[in-house]
Amino acid sequence: MKKRIYEIIEVSKEDDKASHIYDLVMMFVIFINIIPLAFKNESHLFNMIDSISVFIFIIDYFLRWLTANLKYHNNDIISYLKYPFSFIAIIDLLSILPSISLLNKGFKALKTIRLIRTFRVLRIFKSFRYSKNIQIIIQVGKNSKDALITVLYLAIGYIIVCALVIFNVEPDSFHTFFDAIYWATISLTTVGYGDIYPITTLGRMITMVSSFMGIAIVALPAGIITAGYMKEIGSV
Repeated sequence: MKKRIYEIIEVSKEDDKASHIYDLVMMFVIFINIIPLAFKNESHLFNMIDSISVFIFIIDYFLRWLTANLKYHNNDIISYLKYPFSFIAIIDLLSILPSISLLNKGFKALKTIRLIRTFRVLRIFKSFRYSKNIQIIIQVGKNSKDALITVLYLAIGYIIVCALVIFNVEPDSFHTFFDAIYWATISLTTVGYGDIYPITTLGRMITMVSSFMGIAIVALPAGIITAGYMKEIGSV
């Protein structure tokens, strides 16, 4: 019985109709639950949607906890202790907590209910486990982890160096080092909001050089992920 439950709640196989239906239902519940977040005003309909969906999420959470030993291929109690601390289980828990009325009432006194309410956005991440395509992308990320971490280090180094340079070259335009970090990050992504910018010729030259470097750095993750995705698709 437990094994069958595990087969159903996991990503469906081609010949498992029950699991496929479960995935579709959960995807529908997740996305319909995100709709109320696009509105400022509460309504009876939205509250009803939230109550029903969170009840389903709680059942799903405990079913996955119940079958943790099958997930980790280990019948020891360690599996049940390990599961609540896994990334996806934490996402599940954080997406459930905002809808618990007692918790909401407790936080209203602190005027942080809106912050807690935004945790419901995390429910969109629950959909990741029900999509095979997203599972492939996650696997690509795992396989390309070392290369992506290297690019991350390169980007952080670029931001810090550029920030230090522009902070000393343009002291009048950048009042704090955080302003310089912000500018370097925007330059890295070549977005260019224009709220903070250099005014001297040297500062502008540094901006041009950093923009070209930013294009190269931003392009690296895209190439790594694309190559990994094509490799993963080819092995399926």
